[in-house]
Amino acid sequence: MNYIDKMHRYGRIWAVITCGIIILFPFAIAIIFSEWPDFGEFLNALYPIALTFWPVGIIEVITYTPMLGVGGTYLGFVTGNLSSLKVPCALDSMEKAGVKPDSDEGEVISTVSIATSSIVTILIIFVGVLLLSSISGFLASDLLAPAFDNVLPALFGGLGVVYLSRYFKIASLPMAIMVLLFVFVPFLDSSKVGIMIPVSMIITLIYSRYLYNKERAALASAENNNSEVSE
Repeated sequence: MNYIDKMHRYGRIWAVITCGIIILFPFAIAIIFSEWPDFGEFLNALYPIALTFWPVGIIEVITYTPMLGVGGTYLGFVTGNLSSLKVPCALDSMEKAGVKPDSDEGEVISTVSIATSSIVTILIIFVGVLLLSSISGFLASDLLAPAFDNVLPALFGGLGVVYLSRYFKIASLPMAIMVLLFVFVPFLDSSKVGIMIPVSMIITLIYSRYLYNKERAALASAENNNSEVSE
């Protein structure tokens, strides 16, 4: 059994175990305390949340899997917090190592970086829980409120600058379209970002293909002109 097959095998096992623990936990609480929710009200509350988060969950699997590789995908989705931590960490690690996401090296670096970020996150949360009583007032202060409101934009902004500056011609049109949509379409807000990711990906792919064909046509025309001049 090779590395990829092992990752699929163990990844599926741990994914099933994790899903089972998450699903069984509320049932365990209900059994221990002998308190069950009204399932009619539960479904009414679940309906609007499911409409938003279930499509986003499916979209994230399709979007992030090519970036993270097999091991990184299983580990990232089991440990969670992909958009704000695992994906930026994996992409930044592969960028610094100079490897591509679809390579064997990228597969290993992505998995190691996500595992490291998970361990660091657990340690920070552990320390935070121990110190929470003494720093809770400071964390909830108005002084830090703007910082917590901008954590996610700061993470992706810092990561985006690298790729936008390197592939500015490709990124210019999709970025402009997304900015215009979020500014002038009232329906779109921060909760719709996950849904708009595949839309921006499709726009980027179409525009990249257009630029590729345009450059290819220009090179072919230049070669024809050179051949005519030489003749």
